[in-house]
Amino acid sequence: MLTGAIVAGVVFGLYYTLVGLGLNLVFGVMRIVNLAHGDFLMLGGISAWFLFTSFGLNPFVSAGLVVVVFLLVGLPIYYLVVPRLLRSRDSEMLSLILFFGISQMIEAVTTIGLGATERSLPPRLLGVGPLVILGTRLPKAWIFSALVSAIAVLLVYLYLYRTRLGTLTRAVMVSREEALATGIDVNFVSAVAFGISLALAGVAGVFAPFILGSITPNMGVAINITAFAVIVVGTLGNPLGTLLGGIIYGVSLMLMQTYLSSWANLLPNLLLIAVLLIRPEGILGRKTRRA
Repeated sequence: MLTGAIVAGVVFGLYYTLVGLGLNLVFGVMRIVNLAHGDFLMLGGISAWFLFTSFGLNPFVSAGLVVVVFLLVGLPIYYLVVPRLLRSRDSEMLSLILFFGISQMIEAVTTIGLGATERSLPPRLLGVGPLVILGTRLPKAWIFSALVSAIAVLLVYLYLYRTRLGTLTRAVMVSREEALATGIDVNFVSAVAFGISLALAGVAGVFAPFILGSITPNMGVAINITAFAVIVVGTLGNPLGTLLGGIIYGVSLMLMQTYLSSWANLLPNLLLIAVLLIRPEGILGRKTRRA
C-alpha cells in the first residue's frame, strides 16, 4: 500500500508540477501573482471538452491547439495589463487586485455561458486499461497526463537553459533593472514568459478531467491554492523548483488519502503553513542576511 501511494504520488506530482509551473514562471520574471492562473487552467479544460464534444478531437490534439492559442492570447494581455502594473508604486498588491478581478470575470462569464455543471472527458481517450508500475496498477489516463507534464517541464528547462531567449529570461529573473540597463527588451521577454505561463495552464487544464475527475467554472480558486502550495514548497520564483514542490505535494496527497483521508483536503493549507513557518524561502531557496 505504501509503495502504491508513493508511485501514484509521483504521477500526480508531475501533473501538479505542470499546474504550478506557469504561475512560478510569471512570478520569477515579473514579481507579480496571477490570481487568474487557475481560471486559465479551467478554460483549457473547457476548450478540450468543447473540441471533443463538437469535433471529436483527441486531448493530445486539443493540447497542441491550446498551447498555440493561449500563448498568442498571453502576449496582448501582457502588453495591455502588466507594464502599467510594473510602473506603479505597489505593483505586487495591484497585481493581486487586478488578476483577482480578471479571475472573477472569467468565472462569471463562463458560468453564464455554459452553466455551473461539472464537465468531464471519458478516460478511454487516453487508453483503455491500467498500466503496472512497480506492482501498482494505474489508469493509462494518469500515466499519459504525467508524461505530458514531464515533457512540458523538460521543454521549459530547454527554453530557459538552451536558448538565447531563455538566457535573457533568466537575466530578467535575476534583476529586471540590470537587464534594462544592459539593453535587454524586458517587455518582450516578459510577454513571452507570460504567454508560456498561460499555455502551460491551458495544457494542465486539458488533462485536468483525467486527473481531477471533472472541471467546473468555479474551480480556479482551489487550483490557485494548490499551485501556491506547490511553488512555495519548491521555492517561489524558481520555475524548475516547481518540480520538487509538485512531487512532494503529490506524494503527500496520496499518503494522506491512503492513511488520513479525512484530512487530505487540508493538505495545500497545511503545506503552506508548514513551509512559511519553517523555511519561508522554500526548500531550494537561499537564506539572505540583512544588515
